[in-house]
Amino acid sequence: MKIVCTKSNLLNGVQIVSKAVPSKTTMSILECILVDTRSGEIKLTANDMELGIETTIDGEIIDKGIIALDAKIFLEIVRKLPDNDITIETSDSYKTTITCEKAKFNIIGKSGEDFSFLPEIERNDSVIVSQFTLKEVIRQTIFSISDNDNNKLMTGELFEINNNTLKIVSLDGHRISIRKIRLKNSYEDKKVVVPGKTLNEISKILSGDMDKDVNIYFTNKHILFEFNRTIVVSRLIEGEYFKIDQMLSSDYETKVKINKKELLNCIDRATLLVKEGDKKPIIISISDTAMELKMNSTVGSMDEEIDINKEGKDLMIGFNPKFLIDSLRVIEDEEVDLYMVNPKAPCFIRNAEETYIYVILPVNFTTVN
Repeated sequence: MKIVCTKSNLLNGVQIVSKAVPSKTTMSILECILVDTRSGEIKLTANDMELGIETTIDGEIIDKGIIALDAKIFLEIVRKLPDNDITIETSDSYKTTITCEKAKFNIIGKSGEDFSFLPEIERNDSVIVSQFTLKEVIRQTIFSISDNDNNKLMTGELFEINNNTLKIVSLDGHRISIRKIRLKNSYEDKKVVVPGKTLNEISKILSGDMDKDVNIYFTNKHILFEFNRTIVVSRLIEGEYFKIDQMLSSDYETKVKINKKELLNCIDRATLLVKEGDKKPIIISISDTAMELKMNSTVGSMDEEIDINKEGKDLMIGFNPKFLIDSLRVIEDEEVDLYMVNPKAPCFIRNAEETYIYVILPVNFTTVN
């Protein structure tokens, strides 16, 4: 095999597929990036058996072929070569020569035939979403997934399609994040759980362009995202997702309308007094025209008042400040509505159309005068 391509094209392609190279594996072939030019295109692929990424880059194919190169060393070589055309040439014994200007590297590759190719997935009936929208809804929900493998379903996000609505849900046992988006077309109902790792990596690759689309394909066991000459294939998490609708309630005893930025900045300031690892709640007291926020820690104490519009009862309630910050940061509205029942019941942050719903469980606290 012999190919020539620009450093920027090659580096971009290698960086994209590197996201699917496993950090630990007993199969050394999975530590490689596959370079395959047999179809007349330069395709780069990586696969950790759960997540696979393939991307096509521009370049000149002088001799067709296939080789698997150690991902780590390949990426570092390409990254540190001069900004010029790079030539990659391989021999029958997998010896690979990478040259650029006066720099020349010789490394030993592996047989491309031994590589674990991506599963074949029929690409019929794609669900189409703009790159901007997909990147945004991942950003607005991904922080609520659990990083604990004890409950696999909590490490993923629910993708539920109902007619022309896509609902994305994540939860970790302390909070729930829900985003709903209107699709341009109507589709058959679907309900799958996509691993959080897959969505994290996709959001890094997506350009976020409003005018460019992502085609999403589903099978019983896999989901495939196609965009920008790149394919991302992921296994789905098996199992019945939590009955979210049963966890949502429209009842409330106290409703607060508040300036989002003021609330976010106030909670952010309060966390200055919390050492890392400390679980200090922010205590919120709601009265007719004001919300008072208090933080007491070993470092010191802080309290601040914010003007609000309130309906219903006065209330004192405590929250993990990080959970409030995570949700408020991703809401674009200038004002937010908080719905609460009592100090032991969840707080709901949602808009009238319910295109977003954030549910946060309160925490117990002791009051200090």
